[in-house]
Amino acid sequence: MTYTLDASLDRPFEEVLEATRGALADQGFGILTEIDLAATLKEKIGAEIPPQVILGACRPPLAHAATQAEPSIGVLLPCNVVVRAGEGGATLVEAMDPDAMVTVTGNEALAEVAADAGRRLRAALAALGG
Repeated sequence: MTYTLDASLDRPFEEVLEATRGALADQGFGILTEIDLAATLKEKIGAEIPPQVILGACRPPLAHAATQAEPSIGVLLPCNVVVRAGEGGATLVEAMDPDAMVTVTGNEALAEVAADAGRRLRAALAALGG
């Protein structure tokens, strides 16, 4: 099973990170959390990895609908979107496929919420040009 939606762009990391924030906002997502994974690993354990930022994206109406259908769904929220430096100067943008929520929980009542979130995330990725 594929659990991500993704785009690969031949653009600099910082440019793609900023564009991703904008594309998510255009689809009604706010950024609740932002984790600079490369900086965190460097600080905590001295590990060096290529630039990688995790954006915790949330669209409140979808989060509300999801919690109504599945009270424990919070463990799978927010929608994580990862922007990371790839090979040869490419920048990768990956989002967890919301359909995985339905698969993981076995709760078909989440299907409509997952479909809406998936359409919005796919539109955001498409807007990046990847």
